[in-house]
Amino acid sequence: MKLGFIGTGNMAAAMMGGIIKNRIAAPEEIIGSDPFAPGRERVKEKYGIRVTGDNREVVRDADVVILSVKPQFYADVIAGIRDDVTDSHLIITIAPGKTLAWLEEQFGKPVKIVRTMPNTPAMVGEGMTGACRNACVTDGEMEKALAILNGFGKAEVIPERMMDAVVAVSGSSPAYVFMLIEAMADAAVSGGMPRSQAYKFAAQAVLGSAKMVLETGKHPGELKDMVCSPAGTTIEAVRVLEERGFRSAIFEAMKACEEISKSL
Repeated sequence: MKLGFIGTGNMAAAMMGGIIKNRIAAPEEIIGSDPFAPGRERVKEKYGIRVTGDNREVVRDADVVILSVKPQFYADVIAGIRDDVTDSHLIITIAPGKTLAWLEEQFGKPVKIVRTMPNTPAMVGEGMTGACRNACVTDGEMEKALAILNGFGKAEVIPERMMDAVVAVSGSSPAYVFMLIEAMADAAVSGGMPRSQAYKFAAQAVLGSAKMVLETGKHPGELKDMVCSPAGTTIEAVRVLEERGFRSAIFEAMKACEEISKSL
């Protein structure tokens, strides 16, 4: 498989690392372009891939092209490559708000497009990606796209109408979780724990809790109840969180995120 990245930033680098580690594509089969020379040289040095400053070269050399640039640059990037994109190319996008219909309009011709929304835990091989396709993409081509996406975490096919919810629940949510870990660590520091140790305890608690949800199949509320002994420390902490609107704050933050995604 010849794989091309237009854009070699953090998300692209995370994807490359997982793809190479899991032998979905070899470094010599991957090419990346970026107008920022230090950025493209960084991934060349780290992963041994080929790099260029020419987006069109990526399209000409690759079977699968991943558009890993910010949403505001998509129109210009597509305008620059659409004449080189053929009906044999598979285009994978990672931009929130850019619908399949919008993407098809930008290309101005039938193009195979898989729209995705990954997240930054891809950088440690634990990404979560939602994916949908347009009518030009065959079942076999979708399987190829999912193999790429599973190379740096987990991927699931979703209907496009759910993509903005995916942005809120996984695409942006690492930021919420990092804030939670930081707040937990700050509180532990105030209780006398060294900061480096506080981050480790807080992060491991989040990691372990997430693993319990995924591996036990139990409802999160049931798992919460298992920790809350009668008249104990945990239920008192839960009472304060409820009093301060913890769940409502998360809910409203995610809805705000979803609305912004729709407007991009």
